[in-house]
Amino acid sequence: MSVNTSNIYGKISISDKAIAKLVSHACFESYGVVGLDSYRFKDSLTELFRKKNSTKGVRITTVGDRIYITLSIIIKFGVSISAVADSLKEAVKYKVEKFTGMIVDTIDVNIIGVKL
Repeated sequence: MSVNTSNIYGKISISDKAIAKLVSHACFESYGVVGLDSYRFKDSLTELFRKKNSTKGVRITTVGDRIYITLSIIIKFGVSISAVADSLKEAVKYKVEKFTGMIVDTIDVNIIGVKL
């Protein structure tokens, strides 16, 4: 799927993969996030056979003009889980809304692990 919008210049279509790459970069810029990981075992198996996947741990769903984001992250040991999740949600929402011009409806953050 993709997000579609139109303005005075014409129709704009942004793929879910492009949004997922932006979200992935925003995650690594956030303090306390060490990495992204797949939430489901099935996703981990399919990623083994791909050459490179920069959107691992990011799932984008678009319905109409709304964007739903699910993140599976690994955080740094010793940081506040709620503080990292809240700042990550704010950063991702701001960057995606600025990039796409669409509304981010929900961002779900799943903490998969903690790394020293």
